[in-house]
Amino acid sequence: MSSILDEYEDSLNSRQHSSRLSAANIGITHSGFVNVRLEEEKPIFNKQRIDFSPPEKINHFAVCNNQLCMTLGKDTLLRIDLAKPDRPNQVELGRKEDSRVHKLFLDPTGSHLVISLSTSECLYLNRNTQKVRSLSRWRGHLIESVGWNKLLRTETNTGPILVGTSQGIIFEAEISASEGSLFNTNPDHYFKQVHSLEEDGSPAPVCCIEVERGPESKVVIIATTRKRLFQFVGRVAEGSEQQGFSSIFSQNQELLPSFQEFPFNMGYSEITFYTPKLRSCPKAFAWMMGNGVLYGQLDYIKLDSLLSDVQVWDYTPDIDFSFNKPISIVLTQFHILLLLPDRVKAICTLNGQVVYEDVFPDKFGTLKKMIKDPAGGLVWIYTEKAVFRYHIQREARDVWQMYMSMNKFDLAKEYCRDRPECMDIVLAKEAEHCFQDKRYLESAKCYALTQNYFEEIALKFIEAKQEEALKEFLLKKLNNLKQSEKTQITLLVTWLTELYLNRLGLLQSDEGKHEVFQETRDEFRKFLSSSKHKECLYNNRTTIYDLLASHGNVDDMVYFSVVMQDYERVISHHCQHDDYSAALEVLSKHCDEKLFYKFSPILMQHIPKKVVDAWIQMGSRLEPKKLIPALVNYSQMGSTQQINETIRYMEFCVYQLTVTEEAIHNYLLSLYAKYKPDSLLWYLEQAGTHLSDIHYDLKYALRLCAEHGYLQACVLVYKILELYEEAVDLALQVDVDLAKTCADLPEEDEELRKKLWLKIARHVVQEEKDVKKAMNCLSSCNLLKIEDILPFFPDFVTIDHFKEAICSSLEEYNQHIDELKQEMEEATESAKRIREDIQEMRNKYGVVESQEKCAACDFPLLNRPFYLFLCGHMFHYDCLFQEVSPHLSTYKQSKLDELQKKLAAATQTSKSRQRPATKEKEEGGDTASLGKGSTGVSREQIKSDIDDIIACECVYCGELMIKSIDKPFIDPQKFEEEKSSWL
Repeated sequence: MSSILDEYEDSLNSRQHSSRLSAANIGITHSGFVNVRLEEEKPIFNKQRIDFSPPEKINHFAVCNNQLCMTLGKDTLLRIDLAKPDRPNQVELGRKEDSRVHKLFLDPTGSHLVISLSTSECLYLNRNTQKVRSLSRWRGHLIESVGWNKLLRTETNTGPILVGTSQGIIFEAEISASEGSLFNTNPDHYFKQVHSLEEDGSPAPVCCIEVERGPESKVVIIATTRKRLFQFVGRVAEGSEQQGFSSIFSQNQELLPSFQEFPFNMGYSEITFYTPKLRSCPKAFAWMMGNGVLYGQLDYIKLDSLLSDVQVWDYTPDIDFSFNKPISIVLTQFHILLLLPDRVKAICTLNGQVVYEDVFPDKFGTLKKMIKDPAGGLVWIYTEKAVFRYHIQREARDVWQMYMSMNKFDLAKEYCRDRPECMDIVLAKEAEHCFQDKRYLESAKCYALTQNYFEEIALKFIEAKQEEALKEFLLKKLNNLKQSEKTQITLLVTWLTELYLNRLGLLQSDEGKHEVFQETRDEFRKFLSSSKHKECLYNNRTTIYDLLASHGNVDDMVYFSVVMQDYERVISHHCQHDDYSAALEVLSKHCDEKLFYKFSPILMQHIPKKVVDAWIQMGSRLEPKKLIPALVNYSQMGSTQQINETIRYMEFCVYQLTVTEEAIHNYLLSLYAKYKPDSLLWYLEQAGTHLSDIHYDLKYALRLCAEHGYLQACVLVYKILELYEEAVDLALQVDVDLAKTCADLPEEDEELRKKLWLKIARHVVQEEKDVKKAMNCLSSCNLLKIEDILPFFPDFVTIDHFKEAICSSLEEYNQHIDELKQEMEEATESAKRIREDIQEMRNKYGVVESQEKCAACDFPLLNRPFYLFLCGHMFHYDCLFQEVSPHLSTYKQSKLDELQKKLAAATQTSKSRQRPATKEKEEGGDTASLGKGSTGVSREQIKSDIDDIIACECVYCGELMIKSIDKPFIDPQKFEEEKSSWL
């Protein structure tokens, strides 16, 4: 039995290998050739004989879900799990001698087996048990068919099922594999009649019965007799499936059930279904009856009947009911397999032709039955001595040809999606068919997808004078090209442009086709703006421009220029046609700074206000300096409006954008000087008085104001240039008060200020001859005295005019003298007090006890030279030196080192001469050995200098300690060393 498993695995491997080959991607290049991958074509129906020699003859056979059951001889049931074929299971039926097995019924899961006996008895065997149990309630009925419940079944319970008998009665029953209760050990829970079928007024055996679940809780029951096919359709409320099928039959009691009847029968019939996916509803059926095979589709939406597209395949003449009646039927996706006593025929459901016939040798005996496993899809055939199996491989491989021959091109393409070479043939045939039917647009679309020669197809449409179809073909071909095929893309784009332009030209001349013209133009513009071919259009824009120009299509040329972002061409076009507003609109829309600089001169000449508005809207994106040529050119020779708009933009740049370019400010200054003098002085005043705040050229401004005679503005510029004398001189020509403000500007230079005020006084006296104003000058400036301005007055002026001024001046002099005397007295008194303090300090002393210690080292003070400070701190000389040195500046430190070296040298010289040493008491008790003569004086002076550095103040109480408050206690450079010393 192990050979069955080997054969089964080999068949699975071969099927997988075949599917991989069929799914292989066969590439089609765009060169016009199809790259067909050659492979060995295996037959659709591949028969294998199972290497199995039964010990006894095979009576009946059933297989579902890889569970195989067969009855051998008189009393043996053999069960084989095809997943484990080396472990067959043999069960003894234990039936009576006069009974024999009538039929086997195995549910789709392979779990429940019902054995119908010729003595009108039934046995039940579950997949997981070895015990055959009798169905007592079924006794007395010869079972011909079973309709299994595919929704509520389990491995131990069948759920409600339908059972058809030889007397035409349909029962509803339920079988459970459990042992049951103490009082009810039967596996059949119930067995009740729900319907009966008749033929010609008498009961007819229920040959087949099928139960299916449709959409929307619809239940479909199909039952057949020898020459009738019945349909029962009803709905079952959700959750009520366990109630069984009696309600379905009761819903059809009012009317006779829908059925198909044929006049001839052969004593039995058989129906088979095709289900595309496991656990889905059947989509097609085939019913083997007396006249032939009725086959069609199942439509669950139809109300009157489930059957649709029904056809009858009449038996071929070689089928004679006297000796080779059909035995069984199996339906696949596209074929009907018909089992005859000595052969198998395969009929294609698409055209009704016999496409396969397999004759079995006589040595195997008569063929008894053909069964299809709904789970695995394999077809099984058995005789008394042998078992055969059919693998159906790539059944749909040639379906496309049949659909193509029937002109069903959509279906043909559906079945050759993964076969490009076949798809190309179908498309070419469809294109030719459409062309012959004069459906040129559809033909063009199909031709564009084929690999036929491009030139041949194009010439075909040209000869037929079908430009629209040719255009459609070129468009489709263009969309199918790769980006790398630049030459082909360029050719098609140029050709299509020419076709569009020709079409637009013809439509434009026909006034009755305005709508078609507009649609064609929209389509053409959509083509020109296609993002997919943007690169090609851009690279060949010169050619496109030439084509548009040759056809005089100005509007589309402008549109194409915008698409190509060739705004310069668009603006130039508008300017050439004096449409300056449109040109400015394009400029403003696309905001290209370079184009603004280029076209602003001509636009400023014609629409200055709109141009300036556009400039202002652009804001800081435009550089005003680059717009000056346009402004200068037309403001000098233009109208008042141009000048005003130029000033408006310059003011916007200066006051809104805060432009600091000197050229901008100078130009605005010149405009003010020429056309708006009232704004000139205001501009100069708000521009600032400091050189750092001013952005115009002062010398240029001065020259400009002088040329136009704006003296007050010149004075303002002189003030900024700090040319106060020139400012005062010029201001005196305008206003004395203005001159006075200029004279007070040099606040730090009193001499210059006095000089400027003298200029003002001289002008007042000599030019205006106004003595009162001259006296006001004296009161306005505290630097002028009456004696300074007296020389300016003429001799005839009497003293009465100056009486008050002279008296006031004398009083000031007298007051100043008194102040000087008081200052001298205070200085004399201060000097006297200082001399007294010095004398007192010379006589001051301090007392040092013998037990006093140094404030730094805490050792007795009197054993070494020391210092005594007024605060009470006392230090040894060397201790004080060490305390003070770290706090000294670099300069004092170097000077101290130098003094020490001099002191050491002087001491060494003194010792070499062996001069007698004396000790003199220093302030604070410091004593030292001093020599006589020049050496002693030198040493004394050196020590005095050292004292001035280290003993000028107490190190603890003086400024040194205060200044060192922010210094760290430990030098950062020596911190790590100090830290390690503590560890």
